[in-house]
Amino acid sequence: MTSMDAAILEALLDEQHPRKLEASTWATENLRDPDLVERDASCTFWFEGWQKLAAAGHLGLIADSEYGGGGMSLIDALLTYEGLGHGCTDDGLIFACTSQALTMQLTLERFGTEVQRKDWLPALIAGEAFGAFAMSEPESGSDAFSLTTTATPVDGGWRLDGTKTWVTLGPIADVIIVFATTDRALGRWGITTFVVPADTPGLTIGPNMAKMGMRTTPFSTVTFDGCAVPDEARMGAVGAGASIFSAAMEPERGFLLVGNLGALERVIDTTVEYARTRQQFDTPIGAFQGVSHAIAEAKLGHEAARLLLYKAAALQQRGTPSMLVAAMSKLASSEAALKGALTSIDVHGARGYVTEFEVERDLRNAAGGVIYGGASGIQKNIIARLLGLPT
Repeated sequence: MTSMDAAILEALLDEQHPRKLEASTWATENLRDPDLVERDASCTFWFEGWQKLAAAGHLGLIADSEYGGGGMSLIDALLTYEGLGHGCTDDGLIFACTSQALTMQLTLERFGTEVQRKDWLPALIAGEAFGAFAMSEPESGSDAFSLTTTATPVDGGWRLDGTKTWVTLGPIADVIIVFATTDRALGRWGITTFVVPADTPGLTIGPNMAKMGMRTTPFSTVTFDGCAVPDEARMGAVGAGASIFSAAMEPERGFLLVGNLGALERVIDTTVEYARTRQQFDTPIGAFQGVSHAIAEAKLGHEAARLLLYKAAALQQRGTPSMLVAAMSKLASSEAALKGALTSIDVHGARGYVTEFEVERDLRNAAGGVIYGGASGIQKNIIARLLGLPT
């Protein structure tokens, strides 16, 4: 067995992995915000918490050391992010962290030019800049490649026109990876990718969107109206955008919810503790099968999702195709988080429903997981197609 195989097996089998526990302890000690309930209500991002993440190196765990990153293996990085999700009750902060690190930054490092990487990765990793990933459009939905945002050739560069929406970190972004069509007749093969500074004339960022959950993660629209960018802003070849997007989606699909997985374990922990101490009819409610079985099912969902996530990571780290397992990981993680949070509400009863006890927020935060990164139905379509079923 190679050292990599041993590390993978250890991550799969040891739910209390030392790296995960270290991250959880650090988050518990450093990312407890007494104003979280108020920030959640007002959809306010925690800049101080972000700077703490940056100072600890958590924004660049897998990035190359050349750009200020930690050069950590994917498995070790995911163990860290899982621990952060367990220890930090601001799920939106950890989601923003993994979104930038595992989607925006990873795409920039893999497909950006050397100038683009040097211009932006050190600042992103140091917490001096925010990066966003803009693909979704108001009408594209699950049909990701039916883009209406256009990139028209002009002297020395391109003119971008169109609107992107639900852009994570959009309201505070300094740089945005943008997908636009350069030739609609070519469909997905006419899509090209650009790295666009947020202060580029013709680029307008909309206000922060209020939403059901993950309210501390800023979302917005991004509009391009005659936004002129040089050809040096292009990432990859003309028409390579669909391939870049697909490559970016595999790690996003498989790993974006790793923080939610840690949060689900925290939800189960607090629910177990409540069920052990809360008494009805002179009996701890955890002794009733209606309660204990529901919590057991939540733990089953958590463990199954965790195994799928680290299996997807193992395949990705080995350079083996992981699309099928990544889709199953996304589906299992999102559905388990939602079901586990609903179980917690049920067990806590009225205490779970009111904001004061900070239980209902977990349910709201989990709800979005079955939508972003590809809705559950899309993951099932991917699984069915890769199994050979007609689509």
